[in-house]
Amino acid sequence: MIKFENVSKYYGKQNSIGLKDISVHIRRGEFVFLVGQSGAGKSTFIKLILKEIEPSAGELYVNDTDVANLSKRNVPKYRRNIGMVFQDFRLLEKKTVYENLAFAMEISNYSGAYIKQRIKSVLAMVHLSGKENMYPGELSGGEQQRVGIARALLNSPTLIIADEPTGNLDPLNAKEIMDLMLEINRRGITILIATHAHVLVDIMQKRVIELRNGSIVRDAMEGRYVGGFY
Repeated sequence: MIKFENVSKYYGKQNSIGLKDISVHIRRGEFVFLVGQSGAGKSTFIKLILKEIEPSAGELYVNDTDVANLSKRNVPKYRRNIGMVFQDFRLLEKKTVYENLAFAMEISNYSGAYIKQRIKSVLAMVHLSGKENMYPGELSGGEQQRVGIARALLNSPTLIIADEPTGNLDPLNAKEIMDLMLEINRRGITILIATHAHVLVDIMQKRVIELRNGSIVRDAMEGRYVGGFY
């Protein structure tokens, strides 16, 4: 699914290290937390997967695609297989839930009938049926993040990357979002969550990849960590 082979990323002629010779394999259908202090390399890890930046060395494969050698014209199609969830929701405040989701699909030239059917389906998946005509300001933070997750699901991705998805939520809503991500993962979708929320990581008891100074210092199939980060 995701394979880093001796990947390094340097910024400014190696004056700053984003990632240093990392090798890791995330299998299809896994649920993985990516943790580490600010500057540890989490953003670089995600940007490389999205092909927003290029590796300085090594090989990166996602869904058997050689990402480093992917041509620019094929990047939009490649990214349609990846759903992104953000900390700040990134919803258009003057558009309804339906309009927010439809806008994301219209730019991909889907038919109106398919857009309507797909939005109904994804809103049911995130437990927001009946909320399609509400505006973001009328929703709770947890509900707004559910809309963000619905948007990530629109193109039926094989991978969802969530960057601090609970950072703006209270503990109860944060736990509900994590439970929803588990539901989605049970559908066979690979989940990669970058987070500082150590309590949730401990509760979830999933695979944890920890970065420090651009290197992987921990890769374990459980959430409990004893050490300096938490």
